[in-house]
Amino acid sequence: MNNERYSRQADIIPAERLRDYAVTVIGVGAIGRQVAIQLTAIGVTQLQLVDFDTVEISNLATQGYFQDDLGRLKIDATAAFCRRMNPEIQIDAVPDRFRRTVNCSQAVFCCVDKIETRARIWPMVQDKVLFFCDGRMSAEVLRVITACDPVSRTYYPQTFFAASEAQAGPCTAKSTIFCANIAAGFMLSQYTHYLRGIPVDRDLQLNLLACEMTVN
Repeated sequence: MNNERYSRQADIIPAERLRDYAVTVIGVGAIGRQVAIQLTAIGVTQLQLVDFDTVEISNLATQGYFQDDLGRLKIDATAAFCRRMNPEIQIDAVPDRFRRTVNCSQAVFCCVDKIETRARIWPMVQDKVLFFCDGRMSAEVLRVITACDPVSRTYYPQTFFAASEAQAGPCTAKSTIFCANIAAGFMLSQYTHYLRGIPVDRDLQLNLLACEMTVN
């Protein structure tokens, strides 16, 4: 690892612990793509990307993909961008939905669209991961839920709800790239806290429109 490359974050992000963990990002849409890019930027050396979707034109504005990415698998487009940032990064791109057969890393960032998908993923990974962070977003409201100790692991399943209870809204008000970037930033902040042995916030919610934040 090039020490000069990461010199300005050296007192914030412990390089030796960062090297100890491979990281899995499930879903590389609005939040997940930003998570993967930020993880690459801070110096993660092993990154696994899991997603089956391809880049559509509606993804360009809200997810930060490029015109040339249209039709490509999102994992391939994201992996290519991350390698441009750091050619030495090792990336395992899995072109599928997350399944029990996927050998996930010790640190997992869950960035999927549906609550039922989260409820399906958690039982598959809860006994394998040391750090699990779930990013959720609707328009200008984000929620970051972290499970990395007995209390937060017990709490996390309580955040699942029936799909019929999800907040209704027009499909044109589902996501913004600035909210996705902020959500990703909060997720990486929780991860770096964990790596440094600092207590994490198990449930953080931020309403950008109202400028209101609650932390559980």
